[in-house]
Amino acid sequence: MPNAVITGIDTHAHIFRRDLPMVAGRRYSPDYDATVEQYLAHLDACGLSHGVLIQPSFLGTDNHYMVAALQRFPGRLRGVAVVDAQISDDELDELAAAGVVGIRLNLIGKLLEDYTGPAWSGLFRRLARRGWQVEIQRGFADLALVVPAILESGVTVVIDHFGLPAASVQLDDPQHAPFFDLLGQAPVWIKLSAAYRSQSDLARARAIEARLREACGGVGRFLWGSDWPNTQFESQTRYDEQFALLEALLPDPEERRRVLVDTPATLFGFAHA
Repeated sequence: MPNAVITGIDTHAHIFRRDLPMVAGRRYSPDYDATVEQYLAHLDACGLSHGVLIQPSFLGTDNHYMVAALQRFPGRLRGVAVVDAQISDDELDELAAAGVVGIRLNLIGKLLEDYTGPAWSGLFRRLARRGWQVEIQRGFADLALVVPAILESGVTVVIDHFGLPAASVQLDDPQHAPFFDLLGQAPVWIKLSAAYRSQSDLARARAIEARLREACGGVGRFLWGSDWPNTQFESQTRYDEQFALLEALLPDPEERRRVLVDTPATLFGFAHA
């Protein structure tokens, strides 16, 4: 569907098979398969036209399964890969040809590296020249320690899952001012996704969204993602419930269109018909 009208873009989902090689020391091992066909069926059921596949952390830098799906559905899907800092330009070219538009840093449970060092800063500059993004998953309190060094390269930064504010986080605490100040600087985008990973109910999610909206000056840099198949929380939520949460957070149709269509179409390289 290369010329399909964009009705909505889910910017955060994962596909995998349980028999794929997985990295040592992983925090999670799936006991089921999450296929691209299942994912596209969820998009269809919610009236969404396009999606972005995010390489699962437990598959490490072996992006082959995701890339194969991108190649099968080039008009409908884009991808965000996990790579080593030393990845070659030829390898980046191959990923780009398949529909990859960024890389992910899942920093949960990891010591922060020196992202100003030559390896990472060099990679970020190479990504910036390609117009790619760097997507970051890290706890709320540490984001201001990570993002500025990455922004200096000129690359686009996308923050996962509301910034993962723990249930104990007080949004008006002055110690979090640096993070909210960061959101006032383009180019930083943030995903309204996986509120359950922060133990946030609808009321809490609304409070977080309101504070993020204030910091960002509106909804223009918001994205939405289902986080399907909701790894580690499979028994607690469903795809349609995550879509319903977005509708509850953004009841205004024009704002919802910006978040579901206009912003992600540009950021992830989907052409409007």
